Amino acid sequence: MKSTAISLMALAGALGAFAAAPAFAQPGVSKTAQAYHAPKNAFGQPDLEGVWTNATLTKLERDPKYGANLAMPSTDAAAVEKENSKFIAEANKPTDPKVKTTDLPYDCGRGFKGSDCGYNFAWTDPGTEVMAVAGQKRTSIIVEPANGKLPPLTEQGKKLLAGRFKRSAFDGPESRSLGERCILSFGSAAGPPMLPLLYNNNYQIYQTRDEVTIVVEMVHDVRHIHLASQHVPANMKLWMGDSIGHWDGDTLVVETTNMRPEQGFRGGGPNQKVTERFTRISPRQILYRFTIDDPDTYTAPVIGEVALNASKGPIYEYACHEGNYAMPGILAGARELERQGRDPGAGPRDASGAPAAEGQ
Repeated sequence: MKSTAISLMALAGALGAFAAAPAFAQPGVSKTAQAYHAPKNAFGQPDLEGVWTNATLTKLERDPKYGANLAMPSTDAAAVEKENSKFIAEANKPTDPKVKTTDLPYDCGRGFKGSDCGYNFAWTDPGTEVMAVAGQKRTSIIVEPANGKLPPLTEQGKKLLAGRFKRSAFDGPESRSLGERCILSFGSAAGPPMLPLLYNNNYQIYQTRDEVTIVVEMVHDVRHIHLASQHVPANMKLWMGDSIGHWDGDTLVVETTNMRPEQGFRGGGPNQKVTERFTRISPRQILYRFTIDDPDTYTAPVIGEVALNASKGPIYEYACHEGNYAMPGILAGARELERQGRDPGAGPRDASGAPAAEGQ
C-alpha cells in the first residue's frame, strides 16, 4: 500500500487552522433525549441489548483552543471529517508498481511510526465522524475537568508513572502490552472505562435478570456485570475488575473496583474505582458516562462521555496470536542486542532522531 504524507498530526492540525470557537452551551443531554424512555425487556429492565460502536474521531482530551467548550462548531467538525476522508482515500490508493520501495516509511499517519507502519490501513476503523451526543458534536470525550484534560498527577501518581518507564518493554513477555500478549484488549477498549481505538470498536450487550454481559470485539473480551450483588474482597484482583450493577430508573449504573494493577486506567493506582452509567437516549444511541476516581494518581476525578451508536452485527471472533511468532522474535533480538552491549530499547538513529537505515 502506498505510503502517505498525511499524518495524524496533520489531521489534528486541521482543527488548529480554524478560528477559535465561540462560546457554546455547556454539556447536557437534549430535552428530546431526556424525554426518551427505552423499551422494557422481558425482565422489566430498560432494553440495552444489541450491537453498539463507539468509533469516533473525537479524542479523549480536548484541543486547548476550545477552552471549556464541549460543543464543536459544525464547520470545524465538517473540516475534521473531510480531512479524515482525504486520509483514507490516499491510504487506500493501490501501490504504484513503478515505485521501488526499500523500506517502510517512518511516519505513516494516525500515530503509526517506524516498524508500526507495516500496519495496513485497510484493517483500521477508528470512525469517520466527530462524536455526536444527542446531536451535539463534541470536542473531547472528557467533560470534567472543564478544560477537557486529564487532571494533574499527584506526587504518588508521578512516582507510579516514573516506575512504569523504568521497566523495559524488552525484559520479557510479561513486560509486553496486555493486547500484544492476547490477555486483554489494547488500550482501554475492554474497560472500564470502555474507550475507542483504531479498530474493533464494537460491543454486544446481553441482559438477564441477574447479569448484564458485554462482549468486547477487541481481543474478544467479555465483561460480566453482576446485578444486586456485592464486591469480592479487596485482595481479589480481576481482569476488567469486579463490576457490580444496579438500575437507577432507565440507567444502568456499574461500579467497578478490584482491577489488576496491570490494567488500571493509564497505569492507575490500586484504589482506582470506575463508575459507569449506560442510558439509552434514543432508539439508536446509548449515552455512556464514566467517572474515574483515583485519588492515588489524579488530583481530581475524571468524567467522560461516549456515544454508543447502533451498529450492524454480528461481532466476529477476534483471532489474536495464532501462528504469530513475533514475540519470541522480538525478545530473541533484544537478547542479541544485549549480548552486543547495545540497548534494545534504543536502536540506531540518524541525526533527525528517526531510525537509521539498514547498516548505519
